[in-house]
Amino acid sequence: MLEALKEEVYQANMLLETYRLITFTWGNVGAVDANRELMVIKPSGVPYAELTPDSMVVVELSTGRRVEGSFNPSSDTPTHRYLFNHMEHVNAVVHTHSRWATIFAQAGRGIPALGTTHADYFYGEIPCTRAMTKAEVLQEYEEETGKVIVECFSTKDPLAVPAVLVNSHGPFCWAKTAHKAVENAVVLEEVAMMAYHTVLLGSSDHTVMDQHLLDKHYLRKHGKDAYYGQH
Repeated sequence: MLEALKEEVYQANMLLETYRLITFTWGNVGAVDANRELMVIKPSGVPYAELTPDSMVVVELSTGRRVEGSFNPSSDTPTHRYLFNHMEHVNAVVHTHSRWATIFAQAGRGIPALGTTHADYFYGEIPCTRAMTKAEVLQEYEEETGKVIVECFSTKDPLAVPAVLVNSHGPFCWAKTAHKAVENAVVLEEVAMMAYHTVLLGSSDHTVMDQHLLDKHYLRKHGKDAYYGQH
């Protein structure tokens, strides 16, 4: 079942280790099938060295029921499911505890758009969610995490800013494919590191990049008039 998608999700999960976005098993990639009825996700707590495509777990998107796989799915499965069910153009989600992005999450701060590297991928600040309430944490924590992410994007386009920092937790990224979601996670970590040091070096009244420069760099790669790369 979904052999090609399991291979894609497996390879994307392995890239998290290749790009040093994870420590131990602190991360996962999940993706939905073309009909948006099933999702494939990494198993919970299994060392990366032991993973194979057949280790990936198939879950029913509507119910969370495991339909194939010998392992339990990632504990973050309810978060992925909620995002897939409420962000219709998002087909893949990556969650890590990558160092620099998590620093911003722990500070409860978004990552401002300070330069063109950021603008090439994210059309403005990468937001940080509000802190979750005690009730949200103690009830359906992982699903509630998805809810605060969706709430954070109630007035934002999740494809224009394909990443978020969950307050006191860490980053989630997404895209239309698993490999692109990993690419976004790699860039997120890089711009988080750059932003941290830029703010550290800058004055207290340091402002974000000019809007016209942000527009130029984002829109030359995205949208109907994009001209970067081969067409």
